[in-house]
Amino acid sequence: MTTGVQFIGSLAANQTQRWFTFNWPAVWHVVWYMVPTSPQTVPEVNWSVAVERQDANYCTYWLTVSNLTGTPVTFEGRYAILA
Repeated sequence: MTTGVQFIGSLAANQTQRWFTFNWPAVWHVVWYMVPTSPQTVPEVNWSVAVERQDANYCTYWLTVSNLTGTPVTFEGRYAILA
């Protein structure tokens, strides 16, 4: 398994924003997860992932992240390639 950080994001209070990352081999099984880097005492972010098939060989991932708090948050957009 390979893991890494694809991007670092920030969101204002109660903001939702969408990011994309492209040219990922379609044969890979990729899991996306967001990890807050600004400490809070409550859950900070929620996210969803959508996949677009660019062509026969590659995919684009669309990552929608929401800040669940009334204060700004920062986070890492991380991935794990399972196969």
